[in-house]
Amino acid sequence: MRARRLRGGLKGWGGVGAMACACALAVLFALLLPVVRSHGESGGSGTGGHGVAHGSQARAAEECTDPEKQTLPPDDADGPTIDEIRSREGEKRKLVVGVDQNSYGWGYRDPNSGGDAELEGFDIDLVHRIAEDILGDPDAVQFKAIPTDQRIPAIQDGRVDMVVRTMTINCARLTEVAFSAPYFKTGQQLLAPKSSPITGYNDTLAGKKICTATGSTAFSTLEQDQRDGELAADADLGTTVPNQLDCLVRLQLGEVDAVVTDDALAASQAAQDPTVELKGDAFTTEYYGVAMKKDADDLVRRVNQILVEWRADKARGWQYSYDEWLSETMRRDAGKSAPPPPQYLRTS
Repeated sequence: MRARRLRGGLKGWGGVGAMACACALAVLFALLLPVVRSHGESGGSGTGGHGVAHGSQARAAEECTDPEKQTLPPDDADGPTIDEIRSREGEKRKLVVGVDQNSYGWGYRDPNSGGDAELEGFDIDLVHRIAEDILGDPDAVQFKAIPTDQRIPAIQDGRVDMVVRTMTINCARLTEVAFSAPYFKTGQQLLAPKSSPITGYNDTLAGKKICTATGSTAFSTLEQDQRDGELAADADLGTTVPNQLDCLVRLQLGEVDAVVTDDALAASQAAQDPTVELKGDAFTTEYYGVAMKKDADDLVRRVNQILVEWRADKARGWQYSYDEWLSETMRRDAGKSAPPPPQYLRTS
């Protein structure tokens, strides 16, 4: 029901006026939800875990070919990381999770809900599921809004226990953090004004300014494609922003010609502004995962067990959240967004 209220509230939004309102809300609520930039906060994962399994993860990252398969088998056993989370006392006894608060359908504050405008979306549903399993309370969560380029530092510095923020599993990131099994299938896609001559990820991008988020898979993909000659040499990749939504604002202001991001996020942005649309098909295949510290093996295994159960839950599981938050914007059968059956590392 909350998703329907939000969709109704956004239906009349359009153009720069829409995003001015959205950005004003984002600034307002950023005061309520701390943006993780400093290095002085605690609340991270503990150390330790399965020594053999952790070694397997490290070797897998170095020899990475299929990053979505480089994760530990599911297990519901407790361990040092989970014990540290549970040992927090009073108000601090919460799962600390890095999320987005500006991605419609994923992690978003409902402007129509009043009061504290709670976070909602597909990623937020998953966070509540994890908190319920580990702490027995789906609301035992401290959300921390983090920009795209702060996701990995926030994990490494122990400011969050995990990041659930439309984060693509890739080989480079596996050298810095550990990932769960995939929970969503996506791919890079172009977003541009409906009136634009750009038709997709092709030679119509020659001479065009393209916006991406700093530290995103989109930027690294475009940069590599340009080096490989698969993207026009004069395509301008110089515009990068801390948060993906900022690219949509740049596009609406005419400062860039196109945005490249995951198709799931691009579809959500197109739903917010009727003057833009997806151009062409997705040109990569990628998977979102929950990111955690590299040595948090027990937490990785536990999250993988939770994902198995979430996918199998017919009442309030993966399909329910997809229908509630994403089906209207993605405009495709859930089967095209569901990841394949997970594959795990051999740890013995």
